[in-house]
Amino acid sequence: MNDTPVPFTEEDYAARMTRAARDAAETGLAGLLITPGPDLTWLCGYRPATTERLTLLVLTPGSEPRLLVPSLERPDAEAAPCADAVRISDWRDGQDPYAAATGLLLPNGRYGVADTTWAIHLLGLQEALPLTTYRPLSVVLPLLRAVKDDHEVARLASAAAAADAVYEEILAVRFTGRRESEVAADLARLLHEQGHSQVVTVVSSGRNSANPHHRTGERTLKKGDMVILDFGGLKDGYASHLTRTVHVGEPAEEESTVHDVVRTTQQAAYESVAPGVTCQEVDRRARRLIEDAGYGEYAAEPTGHGIGVTAHEPPYLTEREETFLVPGMCLSMGPEVRLPGRFGVRIADVVTCTADGGRRLNATDRGMAIVA
Repeated sequence: MNDTPVPFTEEDYAARMTRAARDAAETGLAGLLITPGPDLTWLCGYRPATTERLTLLVLTPGSEPRLLVPSLERPDAEAAPCADAVRISDWRDGQDPYAAATGLLLPNGRYGVADTTWAIHLLGLQEALPLTTYRPLSVVLPLLRAVKDDHEVARLASAAAAADAVYEEILAVRFTGRRESEVAADLARLLHEQGHSQVVTVVSSGRNSANPHHRTGERTLKKGDMVILDFGGLKDGYASHLTRTVHVGEPAEEESTVHDVVRTTQQAAYESVAPGVTCQEVDRRARRLIEDAGYGEYAAEPTGHGIGVTAHEPPYLTEREETFLVPGMCLSMGPEVRLPGRFGVRIADVVTCTADGGRRLNATDRGMAIVA
């Protein structure tokens, strides 16, 4: 695919950082401390390597965003999309980076910290400012990245279309007599060809498909196997995630029945997506259908989860999640039924919540394909 995404602008990143600082203040935080990882990339477009050298974005309400970087990396920071929207300072090798950070923080402030922050950095900040306290960003602001703008949804749609194209191609390859790892390698190659920079592929066949934590192995696929293809990755910085369950040769009656249950459940979950509906309600509707079909004890949780610059992020479609859906939220919706020692079925698409309900970003068929 040759589609070029609309680039995010300095104004986009400035707006994200301003909103994040405001949201932090509303939760009683002095600010946010963001180290390299998906939050830093999303907030300001800067993608440094994660190393023992401290890189720290400090967001506080009413103040200009400040970015502390190693002096060796300052040229890269100054070339980042957000460079004119942040005040950059640096520290040199041989200096104490945490002492350099103390001037950016309140000595007794309570801060939200990116979940990807290395322990060595958090401990260093605590030692330099022993009266400061810290809370994980996923706890204090779990929905920071949850609502996507139109350009973000477009990138997710492009990634979804790429995954759809991969699925259509993989159906034409030979499954019988090949190992799970070989089919997974085909998926990875096709994802790269479709513009993905990072890929994740899991192929679960036969009894392995009943294991929700299966890792692709060397089992040889044979006629009569149920095969779960669970794959995706990152394209233009946004995630794809597609799961389809295919069958090698004609399926047995119960295999078809379970697949129909999961497909019907996934459709019902999708149809439940609308502004003002809670994540809990979507999960309950899906789970109720599986229970009514007699497979409740074999249903996995959650029914789905948020997706964006990472493949898994809040909100989560679980019984405990009372978050209301709002337009712009994007979800990977994948109910599943796994019968221990026998077979499993999973079907997952990416769906976005709009003002009028849900919109699928994946368009490929959800029926059980028969492969050779």
